[in-house]
Amino acid sequence: MGNGAGQGPAREGVTGFGAFPDADRSGEIDLAKYWALALKHRLLIAGCVIAAVVIAVVVTLMTPPTYTAVTTIQIDREAARVLNTDDGMPRELPVGDEFFQTQYGLLRSRSLVERVVDSEGLANSNDFIIGMGGEFEAREGETATQQAARRRAKIIGLIAGNLGVSPERGSRLVRITFSSPSPAISARMANAIAENFIEANLARKFDSSLYVRDFLEEQIAETKARLEDTERQLVQYAGEQEIISLSDSETGSGQSLVSTSLGTLNIALGSARVDRIAAEERWRQAQNAPVSSIPEVLANPAYQALVQQKIELESEYQQKLSVYQADYPEMVELKARIDELTTQIQRTAVSIRDGIRAQYQIALNQERSLQNQVNALKGEVLDLGDRSVQYNILARELDTSRQLYDGLLQRYKEIGVTGGVTSNNVSMVDRANPPGSPSSPNLPLNLMLALTMGLTIGVVAALLIEALDDRLTTPDDVEAKLGVPALGVIPMLDREKTPDEALRDIRSPFSEAYYSLRTALQFSTSHGAPRSLLVTSTRPGEGKSTTAFATALNLSRIGKRVLLVDGDLRNPSMHRVLEIENSQGMSNFLSGLSELTGVVRKTPYSTLDFIPCGPLPPNPAELWGGSRLQDLLDQAFAVYDHVVIDGPPVLGFADAPVLASSVEGTLFVLESRITGRRQARGALRRLMMGHGRVLGAVLTKFQAGRTRHQGYDYTYDYNYGAEAGDKAGRKV
Repeated sequence: MGNGAGQGPAREGVTGFGAFPDADRSGEIDLAKYWALALKHRLLIAGCVIAAVVIAVVVTLMTPPTYTAVTTIQIDREAARVLNTDDGMPRELPVGDEFFQTQYGLLRSRSLVERVVDSEGLANSNDFIIGMGGEFEAREGETATQQAARRRAKIIGLIAGNLGVSPERGSRLVRITFSSPSPAISARMANAIAENFIEANLARKFDSSLYVRDFLEEQIAETKARLEDTERQLVQYAGEQEIISLSDSETGSGQSLVSTSLGTLNIALGSARVDRIAAEERWRQAQNAPVSSIPEVLANPAYQALVQQKIELESEYQQKLSVYQADYPEMVELKARIDELTTQIQRTAVSIRDGIRAQYQIALNQERSLQNQVNALKGEVLDLGDRSVQYNILARELDTSRQLYDGLLQRYKEIGVTGGVTSNNVSMVDRANPPGSPSSPNLPLNLMLALTMGLTIGVVAALLIEALDDRLTTPDDVEAKLGVPALGVIPMLDREKTPDEALRDIRSPFSEAYYSLRTALQFSTSHGAPRSLLVTSTRPGEGKSTTAFATALNLSRIGKRVLLVDGDLRNPSMHRVLEIENSQGMSNFLSGLSELTGVVRKTPYSTLDFIPCGPLPPNPAELWGGSRLQDLLDQAFAVYDHVVIDGPPVLGFADAPVLASSVEGTLFVLESRITGRRQARGALRRLMMGHGRVLGAVLTKFQAGRTRHQGYDYTYDYNYGAEAGDKAGRKV
């Protein structure tokens, strides 16, 4: 029911004025809330939608028809070529979307529009301006040149303003559109723009080729002059320094004569050193080994022949020794021949060994001779190196200039051959035809846009109004915006009924609402309803006096002795409700002029007594701040179960915070749809500063019917059973 009856004891104070923890759903999207907001402001949203639709219909009917013609072209990528062969085929550039964005910009460029104006001869008359639905009048004092310039500028603006470029996603096709009141003009201009774009693309390439040729001619002339100058300097320097270079037929590079000789001698020296080392090794082996065991001796054919003859004679000698004596003449002759062969063998071996030594000596002498020649040439090479530094610099510069000259000359020849053949990466796909039906105005589209715009404006306006509206309308507003429980919701009375009449009817919704408030108060403390209760509000007229009287009356109806005190010493009204004279009351007691028994008045209700306000004092806050208030409570608790004080409003007065600090609990009254959040928060803050204990809030003058369109279920059918009771009474 939203009255807080089941929420247990009220909190000791309100510190943050925030919503309840379980009500904090800031991270969630509450669709029901937005639907309720739409229902609440349905008239505003519907009005915005209807107004937008009406405006769209009127504008659509009043707008003259426009025809749009479409020409489709294809744009291929191509690589930028300056110093390479143009083979006439488009080449892909390793770039992103920059190339196509550049082409789209060229299609929208002013230079292309001017080219179209010139090619079509549009600036010669006013026919195009009239065909586009415009006017052109000569100005007074304007020359023909100024008039032509102004006409041209106007035509350029009309073409640029009605030109459209729409690339087709995922392809290289581009749609060129032109809109005008005439189908023929639209088709003509769309085709003219495409044709002039293709021609302009070819012209740019041809101009680029001319620029390259002129640039290459200048570079070739400069390079040729630099090449000739470098050659003259190189020849002159070589003659002065006596530098003779030999050119290699294979590599084409040149070396000096001294360097070539040094290289040749160095190679010969290496070979001689190898030969000397080998000869030295052979001589070392022959010198340390017996003569007969030298490999060169054993391999000598003459030595082998002598040894063979000796072996044969010794064999013959041994055979004949068995027949003849050693001194036999034939035997002596054989022996002499053997000895001669032995001497010859020894002589041959020694001769071979001497030959090995001679070979070693020859190799050694050859190596030394070559080494001396190499050492002599090294000095000449070092001296030549010092003299060849500038020569090498000039030679390298000459080679670089020659290569650059050859490359530029070759490229110039290629440009001369291919300059007249220009490939185009833009081609026409579909030419525009005069459209048969207008492209605008489009009534269905305009209605859809108007509906969307009107709905958007209406929703934004509703959200803005809701954001600026800080009124407390429902119990949810009280709990979410103030952070205090809503203990009761009091319905709005009909105009023909007074609060006193409604409270006397115990079956009325008004009385049932206050019964619910009494029930909630019984659960607000650990011992039931608070013994001393202050009823206050933000400002006057919110129903606090009625709430105080109804609360006291309902407590008395359950058998409790209740003392109702009119604590509003500035604008009392409770005595008029109870029809009790106001000659003496709280002002007399607080000032010490009367005792409690002298100011208490009986009411038509047996267990409910009343203390009126009494004469209006000049200083109510000082009276409440004295000790007499506590004396009143102490004396009243001896007789009564509850003391209900109808206090003054909080804002603007100091009475309410003083009273709130003295009583056990405070009931805060709010008028639905009237009291603002900032006012209520300020009042609660003042009560908290006075250390008052706010039990909860009561929302008065609540109109349940107006909340049904806001998504809240606050029907509060307090008439339940009343109809059946009335029927039963009539039957009796």
